[in-house]
Amino acid sequence: MSILFLLIGCYNTRCQTAGNSNNTTTIKPNGTMKLNKLTKEEERVIVNKGTERAFTGEYTDNFEKGTYICKQCNAPLYKSDSKFHSGCGWPSFDDEIPGAVKKSPDIDGRRTEITCATCGGHLGHVFYGEGLTDKDTRHCVNSISMKFVPDQASAQATASPAKTTETAIFAGGCFWGVEYYFQNAKGVLKTTVGYTGGHKDNPTYKEVCSHTTGHIEALEVEFDPAQTSYETLAKLFFEIHDPTQTNGQGNDIGEQYLSVIFYENDAQKRTAEELMGILKLKGYRVATQLRKATKFWPAEEYHQQYYEKEGGTPYCHRRVSRF
Repeated sequence: MSILFLLIGCYNTRCQTAGNSNNTTTIKPNGTMKLNKLTKEEERVIVNKGTERAFTGEYTDNFEKGTYICKQCNAPLYKSDSKFHSGCGWPSFDDEIPGAVKKSPDIDGRRTEITCATCGGHLGHVFYGEGLTDKDTRHCVNSISMKFVPDQASAQATASPAKTTETAIFAGGCFWGVEYYFQNAKGVLKTTVGYTGGHKDNPTYKEVCSHTTGHIEALEVEFDPAQTSYETLAKLFFEIHDPTQTNGQGNDIGEQYLSVIFYENDAQKRTAEELMGILKLKGYRVATQLRKATKFWPAEEYHQQYYEKEGGTPYCHRRVSRF
């Protein structure tokens, strides 16, 4: 009897929510994305956010070396090194492959749902503070939402057309505010605040603030050129800060806050020059500098996604239509 009670408690409060046609949200993947055909049971869980019964999943007790990929789109989700036995009845992981899993408040208002960051397929829920591993995190995942690829076959089984991404580096004052506007822009895959343009390797924030490194606070943007363009992102850059200010941005004065585009190639340079020309024709006295991109040094972790973690909005950035 006590074992039955434990299973029911885990099922209802710690892990998943059973599928219910009156209490689910249907996923609508990007229509241009090629998805694998699902069985009715797979669709019930992955698309309609259902749950497979505890201790019935194919991978609950699987501890082979390999990679767990999304059943719907083949995107890699978890490495076997992150899997552990929690006893909850579903596969458990204490970490995901960076950027592979999206976390959102659950419809029940109490838990955090996890979905595939690529296609939006439902995976399960994530829990913190249970003390089960050193990372104190448990991704509770439906086996049916995944496929397991053993190490020796991983490269072949997950092979797909090469994913082409590009990067852009913009500096426009305090990097917290610049990132705030870019991180949710269409086509942006990843944003990283950091330092660039100077002569000091691995600079710290304190060193940059001392004005002895030559570095400028900047944002590195990784984007998908199939969803957005460098021109679109550069326009956003010119609209979220004052490109006419010569000595910083707002009340943030000094070299580290200058307006600079660090171009990766000649095409980016030409695009930036064209946009600056348009602004000058409109009467703006553009002070933005163009510099060839050099080594980008990521800033300390507490600076990353600052407003997302701390709340609030930028104090010296706001969007103004200029194009």
